[in-house]
Amino acid sequence: MPDLHIPLKGEYFDQIKAGMKPYEYRETTPYWRKRLVGRDYDSIILTRGYPSREDNERRMKLPYRGFRVMDITHPHFGPKPVEVFAIDVRPT
Repeated sequence: MPDLHIPLKGEYFDQIKAGMKPYEYRETTPYWRKRLVGRDYDSIILTRGYPSREDNERRMKLPYRGFRVMDITHPHFGPKPVEVFAIDVRPT
């Protein structure tokens, strides 16, 4: 099976790497629905921006544990609650 690749802003990558952020959120848009719903992956590859293939400091490979749909309020999405895919990015 393929890997799910998700580039992240530095602050979110660092929080996940430190074990402080258990989920990565993506709005339930048609784009993310097509990438997640009904699909399975071997692992999830998170990158800090768009590093070169050799830059392992800015790359994390975690087992893919799926997602759940939830409503959240977050400054990144604006002041109103939005429905998101909460992708499990907890370390093993």
